Amino acid sequence: MRRIIVFFFFCACLINAGAKTIGPGFGVAEIFNQGWLFSLSDNEEYKSPGFDDKSWRKLSLPHDWSVEGKLSTENASCTGYLPAGIGWYRKHFKWNDDKKKPLSFIYFEGVYNRSEVYLNGHLLGKRPNGYISFLYELTPFLVKGDNVISVRVDHSRIADSRWYTGSGIYRDVYFVKSPEVHLRQWGTTYCLMSLENNTAQVHITGGIDRPVGNDLQDFCLRVEIKDMEEHVVVSKDIQASEFTDGNFAADVLIDNPSLWSIDNPYLYSLSVGLFENNSQIDAVDIAMGLRTLHFDPDYGFSLNGNNMKVKGVCLHHDAGVLGAAVPEQVWRRRVREIKRMGANAIRMSHNVQAPVLYDICDEEGLLVMDEGADEWEFPKRKWVKGWNVGEPAFDGSFDFFEEWIERDVRDMVLRDRNHPCVFMWSVGNEVDYPNDPYSHPVLDGTTINQPMFGGYKPDAPKAERIGLIAQRLADVIRRSDKSRPVTGALAGVVMSNQTIYPDVIDVVGYNYTENRYAQDHAEYPKRVIYGSET
Repeated sequence: MRRIIVFFFFCACLINAGAKTIGPGFGVAEIFNQGWLFSLSDNEEYKSPGFDDKSWRKLSLPHDWSVEGKLSTENASCTGYLPAGIGWYRKHFKWNDDKKKPLSFIYFEGVYNRSEVYLNGHLLGKRPNGYISFLYELTPFLVKGDNVISVRVDHSRIADSRWYTGSGIYRDVYFVKSPEVHLRQWGTTYCLMSLENNTAQVHITGGIDRPVGNDLQDFCLRVEIKDMEEHVVVSKDIQASEFTDGNFAADVLIDNPSLWSIDNPYLYSLSVGLFENNSQIDAVDIAMGLRTLHFDPDYGFSLNGNNMKVKGVCLHHDAGVLGAAVPEQVWRRRVREIKRMGANAIRMSHNVQAPVLYDICDEEGLLVMDEGADEWEFPKRKWVKGWNVGEPAFDGSFDFFEEWIERDVRDMVLRDRNHPCVFMWSVGNEVDYPNDPYSHPVLDGTTINQPMFGGYKPDAPKAERIGLIAQRLADVIRRSDKSRPVTGALAGVVMSNQTIYPDVIDVVGYNYTENRYAQDHAEYPKRVIYGSET
């Protein structure tokens, strides 16, 4: 008898924000949260190092200015009736090291949103996505003595989301120092290749960033894996002759491996050290969990060969009255409560979240569906006044979609792929909601039986575009990680079945269309179906 796979992700409105993590995966990362100044105003002069900011508010990061605002029905219902706007952060710091030894970077875990970062008046870069972690090099613009970091945060498009986002530098910031030759940002990763005869074969890859012309002949790597009792179970050296264009790879064997599972979230410690003339100059430490994943259209999901039901919750990144900047202790308590109530998975709804959340899920034993976006090239409607009534607004992330979406999705995968808790990558949530904004002639049919904004609209964007974008994003994900399936949460299954969308992803999520499970399983017997929101 055939059985359909059903993962239940129940909607909720509670979640975390930032805390501690290992940073960008190279160099020495030091927390950079103290001694910031803030002004909820906008002036071009704020980026100047000489600007007089003595009257600005002193604070420590993470910081969410929206949750400090006044609740009002004049504000957008889709953002909790709280204000947003434009704010600036500034931080003064001393620098007396040699200009190139070490190199210096600043790493932001998340800034909501449309941030611009300046050092001593020089623009380091812009990152519009408010959920993505990013890094800039400071070295070229550092000066001896006093330096000033200035960050402009533009959340003037207040109703740019369908839930509360917060505003500001709401996750941790790190100051990173490294030598000129160093491990690549988010570059070191591992994959369980096989598990046979009680032996795990683990494939480790990475890259080294270096100045042009450095042939790395004086460099080597040491890979070391320790168990939870700090015993070394694997040690292997990689010589310069084994590097290929600065990239490296190694296969190691672990006898009698302990597997990561929900009931026993066992974590090894993977360390990769970079040596120059036998002296270690850089290293990365990764919590490594070994587990196998299998998805079957008839028999469902198996973890380490054990068939199981995934019972998950959909969680956004805020924590109610705490806003978007939430202490680690609060999030850990919440994760434990989620597991205590009987859930075993979390869906990151509907964006990349703070690194600490993934660390905690690794440690506590919860599966994670990592999700890239809630909208793509066109904006969804957002209810501005009243709850799902009135005239909607159409702000959002669509205006930077084409320029940034591939990099954003790639960075999600690169940053989070070492977490054993992550078992699916989602290209998007409800991007196919009928007529919000895509449409298709099938919407004029008599058997739709699902919510939608009216029948077929010939002037709306064609639904076929959804499949093409999904294919593009799925390809981006697979180039960085092939060990997990690509999914998407479909809100308009009837319409999406007329496109290639369900075919270009590996596992197909159904939002609120439980009545389609049996019918579509019979019609598409090779499709893995689960309840991504129900």
